[in-house]
Amino acid sequence: ALLYELQGRYEEAEPLYKQALALTQELLGERHPSVANSINNLAGLYESQGRYEEAEPLYKQALSLMQELLGERHPDVAISINNLALLYELQGRYEEVESLYVKALEILEVSLGNEHPHTKACRNSLQALRDRQTPPSN
Repeated sequence: ALLYELQGRYEEAEPLYKQALALTQELLGERHPSVANSINNLAGLYESQGRYEEAEPLYKQALSLMQELLGERHPDVAISINNLALLYELQGRYEEVESLYVKALEILEVSLGNEHPHTKACRNSLQALRDRQTPPSN
């Protein structure tokens, strides 16, 4: 599914993502981090296609499940928060984006450290957002 998504073969990727989600739920139950990851993957596909209204509830569902299963301060929770922030940024919902990036960054700095690639990527996303919102000085 990921290979097809990366190739832009979305129509072929979607049923595979859905099948992976169904199998994960069947094998591991509804309340498992791998289920949240499968939900997140499907949301990412929808985001790639510009199907934001379909992606958002899935990202929120994955985030909620991650928080419930792993706790509020787990790096996978931060990555889930970051995914939602990226979606909101694509939609121009900047007021919501910054607070999500800040929350994700705080979790990543504590759980993974300042030099981890996920932490650096989140910090860069936050800085890029702030740079775009700051008017250029003359």
